Amino acid sequence: MRVREAMSSEVLVVGPEHTLRQAAQMMADRNVGSAVVVDPESEGIGIMTERDLLRAVGTGLDVDVERTAAHLTWDVVYAGPDWTVDEAAAAMARGGFRHLVVLEESEVLGVISVRDIVRIWAGRPAVAPI
Repeated sequence: MRVREAMSSEVLVVGPEHTLRQAAQMMADRNVGSAVVVDPESEGIGIMTERDLLRAVGTGLDVDVERTAAHLTWDVVYAGPDWTVDEAAAAMARGGFRHLVVLEESEVLGVISVRDIVRIWAGRPAVAPI
């Protein structure tokens, strides 16, 4: 199976000036573990994950003051839509992360997560985000 068939095409996008609380609330509302961060003043995109939020909270930072730009990953590893699910899983295992942004040329098509891959391997149907 290809990444384009397994990924979530409904991507949560937040800006670099959103607070960590705002990002966390949007992620919780959509029942997703990541948000793509687009900074119009920067090239490329970043990703904010549950892990990034946990690190900030765990160190005692104020989630109402801290901005996503200071706590996200800018060196994002991207997946191609025609990668196999196995290739995506291997990239996640090598990098130690649970989400890959799916790009075609410079357009964000979706995000594939470990949850998506496990669902495919288990033969389960997709569950729509809330």
